[in-house]
Amino acid sequence: MVVSYTQEHVYRHPWHRVTAAAWRKFTDPDARDEPLSHILDVETLSRRVDPRAGRLDAVRVIAGRPPPLPFLIRGIVASAGAGDVVLCVERTSVDAAARAMRVVYRNATFRRVVDVEERCSYAPHPDRPDEWTLFTQETSIRCAPLAAVSATVAGMVERRCAESFVRNAAKGTEVVERICEGLALGDHIRPGDSPAEGGRQ
Repeated sequence: MVVSYTQEHVYRHPWHRVTAAAWRKFTDPDARDEPLSHILDVETLSRRVDPRAGRLDAVRVIAGRPPPLPFLIRGIVASAGAGDVVLCVERTSVDAAARAMRVVYRNATFRRVVDVEERCSYAPHPDRPDEWTLFTQETSIRCAPLAAVSATVAGMVERRCAESFVRNAAKGTEVVERICEGLALGDHIRPGDSPAEGGRQ
């Protein structure tokens, strides 16, 4: 069984500002207190930048606290080797000339229990391409076919994970909106803040 859902959000900010904010959301100091307090650390594994073409390909690993799990599967998760920290791999691809940013997230821990993949895109809004940005998020959650997990429990895990991802997506959107507002005040992006320039992380 796979739980899939798609969400969209319109940022009333231009593409370059929104992508700069999205790149910074996990490392923003204010977000570490609230609402993204579950994020513990972000490390860059690789980054390839072509400044002339305005292209970036980067891989980061994000460490965070795991979401609350149903009591029935806590033992299964523990036996799968998962601890108090979950790791997620983020792969980002940016084409500044085409104004396209795509981000794929996939969990690196809990994989023996649940497999989560999230695909996000940032593109100019079709109605107001120079002023607004359309954010699309597609998420799929699949519980691994373990003998110790019944279909009922597997469905419970998938639904609980989906609920947690929806809540965290809303928090992430809130942080990006706030960073966009801050960038809009000066109407500029500092060197290194834009993902197309390689970013700070």
